[in-house]
Amino acid sequence: MTDTATTATKSAEPVTIKKYANRRLYNTGTSAYVTLEDLAAMVKTGEDFVVYDAKTGEDITRTVLAQIIFEQENKEGQNLLPIAFLRQLIRFYGDSMQMLVPRYLEVSIESLTREQEKFRNQMAQAFGGSPFGALEETVRRNMEMFERAFAMFTPFARRESQSSGTAPEPDKPAGKSGGEIDDLKRELDEMRRKVDKLTGGND
Repeated sequence: MTDTATTATKSAEPVTIKKYANRRLYNTGTSAYVTLEDLAAMVKTGEDFVVYDAKTGEDITRTVLAQIIFEQENKEGQNLLPIAFLRQLIRFYGDSMQMLVPRYLEVSIESLTREQEKFRNQMAQAFGGSPFGALEETVRRNMEMFERAFAMFTPFARRESQSSGTAPEPDKPAGKSGGEIDDLKRELDEMRRKVDKLTGGND
């Protein structure tokens, strides 16, 4: 009885990975050395882990996850992060809005994950219809959500009623952030044009 409870508790805890000076990663759960590819596979299967520096005991999970993303981005055909996004993300480092970015990205990815599950379910039931319609509608909803969220970064943006479903237009760019907001709006407009072109091409 005690053994079962202990096993259940242990499996619910993140696996501890130790990183040694020679850059080797050691999985204490399986008592074996692992690679970044192995850790990427663990993430994809939902297995949680934390990574510690074997010498200092410092939590370096964030750094290792960033390395996994770097490795995945270097694989041909595996790119997920647009160049415009990476450049804008770099601009946020040291900016007054930096503290808001992590939470915004968390909410955005959670929303995208929920939409992904809905789309997969629709795809499974849509072989008799057109699955592209569901994809286009999902992209449009996400675009509108991103536009409203980005508008919140402008201090003096007008807040329209939520029922309008459109992003509020800023009165005037405020300080240095105005140019960045304009860049984001141009990027969003370009994405919307591409979505409209995709929609027209499938009609």
